[in-house]
Amino acid sequence: MLPPTTASMMLTPDTAHEGDAPQAAPDASEALLNVQRRTVDALVGYVKMVEKAEPEFRPVADRFRALHDRHNAALTAMLIRHGAEPDADGTFMGTVNKAVVSLRALFDEIDEDVMDSIRNGENHVMQAFDEAIIANGMPPADVTDLRDMRDEIVVLLQDTRHLD
Repeated sequence: MLPPTTASMMLTPDTAHEGDAPQAAPDASEALLNVQRRTVDALVGYVKMVEKAEPEFRPVADRFRALHDRHNAALTAMLIRHGAEPDADGTFMGTVNKAVVSLRALFDEIDEDVMDSIRNGENHVMQAFDEAIIANGMPPADVTDLRDMRDEIVVLLQDTRHLD
């Protein structure tokens, strides 16, 4: 007969292997997915904005696009590492963002006048980062990465404050 501790070890699956990233709790995984979706939504809008922007504003739009592209890659890797499925398409808001930029380009210029809309959209993305940072079960290394990404958005918003 096996001692109780040995029997317990045999019945418990060995899910923690050396070198594996800690698994995010369900709340944390859902929060990560929410951040990634909002990032994709913003990215879709910025891709269209770069395409439609006035030449003097295009570098600004491209900085936002590049930042969200990089964040999407990092968030996607984070989700995969934790066994969650990233969302390549984002939500319906991505479609809305793209449509709004396209419609505005028909009637107006895509230039520094869109900064209020950009700031509102970025606040929506930063709110998702805030929720993920405090989500139950978020691994400390992911909290650090999420804070760094959120801080990059804040810095970019500060760098473009002169356009208001």
